[in-house]
Amino acid sequence: MPIHTNQISMKLFLSSILLSVSLSSIAQNTVVATGEIAFDQTASHAHSGIAIIPEPVTVTKQEGHFVLPENILIQAVKSNELKQSIAFLQERLGTPTGYFVSATAAASNSAQVRLVLNDKNDAVIGAEGYHLQVTPQQITITANKPAGIFYGVQTLIQLLPKEIESKEQVKDIKWQVPCVNITDYPRLGWRGLMFDVARHFFTKDEVKQYIDAMVRYKYNILHLHLTDDEGWRIEIKGYPKLTEVGAWNVKRVGSFGTFMPTKPEEPRNYGGFYTQEDLKELVAYAKARFVNIMPEVDVPGHSLATVASYPELSCTPDAVNYKVRSGERIMDWSRGAPPLALVDNTLCPANEKVYEFLDTVISQVAQIFPFEYIHMGGDEAPHNFWEKTPQIAALMKRENLKTMPQVQGYFERRVEKIVEKYGKKFMAWDEVLEGGVSSKAAVMSWRDMKYGIQAAKAKHEVVMSPTQFAYIDYMQADPITEPKVYASLRLSKSYEFDPVPEGVDPKYIKGGQANLWTEQIYNIRQAEYMTWPRGFAIAESVWSPKEKKNWKNFFARTEQHFERLDIAETKYAPSVYDPIFAVKRTADGKLLVTLSTEVEDLDIYYSFDNSFPDHFYPKYTEPLVVPIDANMLRVITYRGKKPIGRMMHMPIEEMNKRAPLKK
Repeated sequence: MPIHTNQISMKLFLSSILLSVSLSSIAQNTVVATGEIAFDQTASHAHSGIAIIPEPVTVTKQEGHFVLPENILIQAVKSNELKQSIAFLQERLGTPTGYFVSATAAASNSAQVRLVLNDKNDAVIGAEGYHLQVTPQQITITANKPAGIFYGVQTLIQLLPKEIESKEQVKDIKWQVPCVNITDYPRLGWRGLMFDVARHFFTKDEVKQYIDAMVRYKYNILHLHLTDDEGWRIEIKGYPKLTEVGAWNVKRVGSFGTFMPTKPEEPRNYGGFYTQEDLKELVAYAKARFVNIMPEVDVPGHSLATVASYPELSCTPDAVNYKVRSGERIMDWSRGAPPLALVDNTLCPANEKVYEFLDTVISQVAQIFPFEYIHMGGDEAPHNFWEKTPQIAALMKRENLKTMPQVQGYFERRVEKIVEKYGKKFMAWDEVLEGGVSSKAAVMSWRDMKYGIQAAKAKHEVVMSPTQFAYIDYMQADPITEPKVYASLRLSKSYEFDPVPEGVDPKYIKGGQANLWTEQIYNIRQAEYMTWPRGFAIAESVWSPKEKKNWKNFFARTEQHFERLDIAETKYAPSVYDPIFAVKRTADGKLLVTLSTEVEDLDIYYSFDNSFPDHFYPKYTEPLVVPIDANMLRVITYRGKKPIGRMMHMPIEEMNKRAPLKK
């Protein structure tokens, strides 16, 4: 839910800083803004030693720096409540500096870092906000709740030199922090990343690694997609085949969805699952970093791993021959959604055994995950097998159901009751609106913003995660470079995401999240590559005031965070530097290529002669007519004399496909 600030307190706070801002903002490169008022909104402070993502509510730079001493003392009077932030600071400050970092709960005049929980609530900053003050003598982080202290600590780390991200000691660095006053709090309460561990399995330690990366940018929800056609990843007592059979498939690499059907002799040893103890460990690990984990069990569609394990849960007798999907084609999308199923990957809404099964699953999931919501999927359920099933026909007659969406609606309402029975709230993808769910059901809008708007107007709680802004499995650059998936989503487009659309009561918008589906993602390095930097853009969309969003300012800060990720050994995509290709035909049928970039200050150099261009080659200044016998266009971007983009190889054959000759 949006954080509602105390307007009187905010005005008093603003009046106290206006005089100093008016006298010193130019000299000190001050940037001060709130959700209502902004000073020097477009100015970038990213090159003044301050490059914070997501952008705080107010930043006021002061004279001077605080220099870390070799013996750092952290004072936290309520140390038991702040143990997570203390431990985090001790590790993040101690490892790269080699300095000794200790903590005390006693009042201390010699403490260089003070973590202060307010005795009296500060209405401006709410439950997750903080004040951060850095003077030449001391660093002080103040908050109402431990979460606010933790987020203040994340900001503090970003104020230190980029070498603070190192996993080993770095010498000959002056460890200093610019003097600054920051007031910060989130725009929205739900700031999520969805990690699909079903299409490809990621180990417990890899999930922890993903959590560590997301908390640096103040995300607080990890949505774990635990079941799909390619794998069931959670131990359920009483249904052992879910992990004995459902967690394993045949490893194939290439373009997902186009693989050859598997053969009986091929080993089904690719995959894995989490024991219940594994998941409890992940929940505790996330909680220590102020992250809630929301589990997703995707039903009634996307259930081939379930059906392969327990065919009796299907409507289709042939399900006894089904196997866990390894990436072969199982859907026909030619007519759009819902797809035409080539195999029945659904649970049967007319089968009482399905509801007994889901009761067991949900009861155990509810015990493992303390988060208030359980996500039950509901997306992309094909109907063609249901349409020819006598059990479904009997159900429709008995329940007076006229359409297949109504059949799914019947299923969803029964599942919702099971979820509520175990003290949880039901959440599902936006398709469940079509067949009807109760007003208490929360909706995650993925197909378009309009479905989230529709749900909010019907007074459902809504989390916005639309494909056009927040699907970070989409290609970030041209398909000649990226693993090919359904569509493209560039960084600048992600940054346009506004999870609270006009005309909707904001109290129904819980927040937003980015979704990382992993059909084409085989390992944690590629998961990182697809998440960052678009994860920066979504983080800023759900945390920072809408009025403070500014692409040029954001990208200046992003470039500094690229350097931090380099040192942290976190992979990210440099796709924002890659040229954008637009191809068409001239009047006389020749190929014409227009090149552009997301970033303004880049030059593009090119060649058609099969050599590799650098800044001595022709610079792109106008659309290029492709020479008659050329077979390859190579391009690269430079900033001044420094290559900054990747060498791009665009086959002329590919251009002909994009702009075919008219017959």
